[in-house]
Formats: sequence, structure tokens, C-alpha cells
Amino acid sequence: MSVNVHVDSASGTDVGKLRTLNEDAVLDLCPVFIVADGMGGHEAGEVASSIVVEEMTAISQDEPTIESVRDALHRAKVRIDELSEKGAKRPAGTTVSGVVMVFLDGEPYWLVVNLGDSRTYRMARGEVSQVSVDHSEVQEMIDAGRIDAEQARSYERRNVITRVLGAGTPERPDYWLLPVAEHDRWLVCSDGLTTEVPDDVIARTLMNEATPQAVVDSLIGASLMAGAHDNVSVVVVDAWRGSDAVIEQTVKLPLPEEDEHTVKYLPNERVEP
Repeated sequence: MSVNVHVDSASGTDVGKLRTLNEDAVLDLCPVFIVADGMGGHEAGEVASSIVVEEMTAISQDEPTIESVRDALHRAKVRIDELSEKGAKRPAGTTVSGVVMVFLDGEPYWLVVNLGDSRTYRMARGEVSQVSVDHSEVQEMIDAGRIDAEQARSYERRNVITRVLGAGTPERPDYWLLPVAEHDRWLVCSDGLTTEVPDDVIARTLMNEATPQAVVDSLIGASLMAGAHDNVSVVVVDAWRGSDAVIEQTVKLPLPEEDEHTVKYLPNERVEP
């Protein structure tokens, strides 16, 4: 059975109030929606994030697959590592987070990918949740029970991330596979948003604003109002199905040669008609 999926999206990025260089890069090109937050300055970070967008743009031209996403990230890593080898002053690296619509057996799924502390949130059935898990020192402290979410906002090493794409580190992104549900709304953002704007404000904005562009404008505006100490980038995607099909089966990501603990196999939830 053929399933029609309708998508509306918007994106925006701002250098912020303190930075002079925007090292973020965004891709808002259906079916690929990505935010990359580079590190290393003009000769490294800005280029690194742009490389991710270039490689992911290339796979958007055809129908992306799980394998093509993995291959694009690998190509990006190779190119980013070459920047450091060419004598950049600081090692080049970038976070990457976002969603890619893929089809399995004719059914649409969101492939969520994350590496670093940029984030991907999902709003479904009136609830907002963070799907990605930060690769950061502060998240490790939270997971260990040493600090809570409120203390994390002022933790002195909250900007230290533990995984990136490039910088000579292993290529270990996390993946999740979720079915396209009725009236999905996705938010992908750099930490320039989440370090300035609390999760409850983000959630209310996702629930209350009517269009993706309105969400983008509101969230970037909220970050600027809060001081915008870093670059801030936002991509918002609305999707709805043109079919009353119900997805019930469980699908395991066919990702060979990936470290088992870095891949999240999620049972697919029921999509109500």
C-alpha cells in the first residue's frame, strides 16, 4: 500500500549576540533535516559543519536509506579529519543531529541521528520529548545521579562534549527508528537554543505555534532575548500521513558493523488512524 506523507518545514540560524562567526550549519531539504554545530573556528568548525550539510544534501537527491545516511556521515568524517591533517590551528569537528525520512517495505519512518550535544525533539499526540541523548560531560553527570537537570544549567563544564564527528575521534553516532505518526512535529536545534531556553518554554512553543516558521522565529527570538551567548540554529518539521494505515510491526535497524551500544532499537509504537 502506498502511503502519502505531507511535510512542511522551516529553519533559521543566528550568530548570536557574542560571537562574530557562525559555525552552525542547517539543512532543511525534505526528506533530510539536520543541524550541525562546528568547532575549531573559521578554518575548522565552520567548514566541518558545512561538510556535513554538503554530504547530507547529496543523499537527499534520491530516496535516502539507513545505509546512505551512514555512508554520508562516514564521508563527512573523512573530509573533516583531513582538515586537521592539513594544519588547522584547532582540530576540526562538529555535532550533528536531525531526522531523515526513510521507507521500509513501503512504510515511512523517521531515522533520527545524533552525535554531540545538538538535539532532536519530537512532539506527538500533544506531548514533547527529547529523542536524542546528549554526548556531553553534563549528561554523564546527570546519568550518574550527581546533578539534576536544574543544576546542569549552571554546571561549569556543561559545554564539554564527549563525542563529535571528526577531531580524530571514533565515528559513533546514535540512531533511532520511529514510524511517521499522524501530526508529527520535530525540532532540531544547536545548543545555542537549549542552553538559553528552558525545555518547558521549548515545549510550549512547539505546542502553541501554528506553523514551523512561527516556531523557528519564536525560539530564535527567545534565545536572543536570553542573551544568545552562542550561535543558535533551529529546524522545525511538521508531517502528516495521507493514509489511515496502521504500523504495528517492530523493525530492527539493519546497521552491520556498528557498536551495539551506540544503536537504539526501538519498538514501533502504534500509529492511530
